[in-house]
Amino acid sequence: MSRPTLSRPIAIAPSILSADFSRLAEEVRAVDAAGADWIHLDIMDGHFVPNITFGPPVVKAIRPTTAKRFDVHLMIEPADPYLEAFAEAGADSLIVHAEAGPHIDRSLQAIRHLGKKAGVAINPGTPVEAVEFLIDRADLILVMTVNPGFGGQAFIPAMVEKVARVKALIGDRPIDIEVDGGIVPETAAAVAAAGANAFVAGSAVFKDGPAAYARHIEAIRAAAESARRG
Repeated sequence: MSRPTLSRPIAIAPSILSADFSRLAEEVRAVDAAGADWIHLDIMDGHFVPNITFGPPVVKAIRPTTAKRFDVHLMIEPADPYLEAFAEAGADSLIVHAEAGPHIDRSLQAIRHLGKKAGVAINPGTPVEAVEFLIDRADLILVMTVNPGFGGQAFIPAMVEKVARVKALIGDRPIDIEVDGGIVPETAAAVAAAGANAFVAGSAVFKDGPAAYARHIEAIRAAAESARRG
């Protein structure tokens, strides 16, 4: 496998799905101070995925706690009726699933019309070809490296090759390749070598409490950077 072009900066995006929800604002401030590049917000509806998290009011409530990018992952079906609400609540990027509706091209256009970065996610069982004709609409491709719905799952090794295929598809276009699920330093290194530049990490960041957040974020970043250098 050829070495990917090093065109996009590495971004570590702690997922607040693994944070202490009783002190969510404090948790966001803590990972911001610890070196997070983005804050990843997992929105689940109990329909598209077997879990329920939160909606626009919570996003709006924690928006003032940080100036970092709010990377909002919509694991909901349908997503289109809620795009404007999440945009108004403070999302900087909105990610919709290729599997969540018949008109994903329209969804990506709508996100960009709202002035936000448009992302499309694909589940582990969805082929890369599902996003082939969406590339010109997307600012970000999210490769799910676990089946979506719950934190703390084990990384699926076959997704490394999938990331490489996404990288080959987008070439040198200015599109972020994000990975989500089972990300720890070792798996971050594997997908970084394949072409990923944005890394969602939940339990790997939050597992040992606020005093360890910076150490865990730096470990993932260092592993990814080392893998990209080869």
